[in-house]
Amino acid sequence: MSHPDTHESSAQSPHAEPLSLTAVSDQLASAVEHAALSVVAVHARERLASTGVHWRDGLIVTTDATVRREQNITITIPDGRRVAATLVGRDAASDLAVLRVAAGVSFAPATIGDPTTLRPGHLAMAVARLDDSGPRVSFGAISTIGHAWRTWKGGEYSRRIQSGFALYPGFGGSPLVDAAGRVHGINSGGLSQQLATTIPADTVERVVSQLVATGYVPRGWLGAALQAVRVGESAKVAAQGREGGLLIIGVAESGPAATSGLLVGDIVLALDGAAVHEPHDVLDVLQHMAPGRAVSFDLLRGGVFVRVIVTIGERPSGHDDRRSRRGAR
Repeated sequence: MSHPDTHESSAQSPHAEPLSLTAVSDQLASAVEHAALSVVAVHARERLASTGVHWRDGLIVTTDATVRREQNITITIPDGRRVAATLVGRDAASDLAVLRVAAGVSFAPATIGDPTTLRPGHLAMAVARLDDSGPRVSFGAISTIGHAWRTWKGGEYSRRIQSGFALYPGFGGSPLVDAAGRVHGINSGGLSQQLATTIPADTVERVVSQLVATGYVPRGWLGAALQAVRVGESAKVAAQGREGGLLIIGVAESGPAATSGLLVGDIVLALDGAAVHEPHDVLDVLQHMAPGRAVSFDLLRGGVFVRVIVTIGERPSGHDDRRSRRGAR
């Protein structure tokens, strides 16, 4: 009978030597040890700390939902010391916040991995730190790798990464760590109630760069509430054959829609010639559009085709700050 440590699995490469359970366990422990060198506890709320990662250049990344105060923030670094940190910027839409560690404090930055190399079934861990007692770990496997997606708050992620490990209290802001100790993203407790959801490393890098540059992430803003509607048969000629669009059901006072002449009751058919069918079609356009850009809106107004030029504004500060504390681990 073969010893369990030497039994070859049919799933293994025929050219790979099988690893014993002990060797796999030791490898994972080494990966945690390496990743933990860049993991900190973030003290920015009452009672329970959250987790952060030394991303680069003295910058600590954590989740926005776990930063409850913007002053008197401290972090516990891997050697157990508690030091001061300042808030660089935050973005509720992507659930990311960036802190800067106090001058003169030095410790290892994370080894950043490539999220495109992850596959369902890969072993993965969340590595947290809540105090000076050392790292804490939640273990599982990658469950889902999906396409680019938008959160309910409007944040845009390069891919969907979900894992089967639990995000315990304080694990918000923890890194997703692979078996080699590489960090592939930041775990957020507020994006899903079923599986741990990770903000991919490339998305984190993009948001960090924007927060360092400006303190916030500028996003285009229309200032209108929209809902999908169908165009009646009698209006299809005026609608240039389109069967549906977006009914404007509200406009923000002094917002871009109002100041550009959009009215409640208008049906938006297209933006710069591209048809729109659902509110997220407009969000997709605004997400990548710099404030100040002029956009052509094709409308159906009172059964008549109208074209209005709208100057896109910048989303007001705090407009997307309706943070859900549910799941802010």
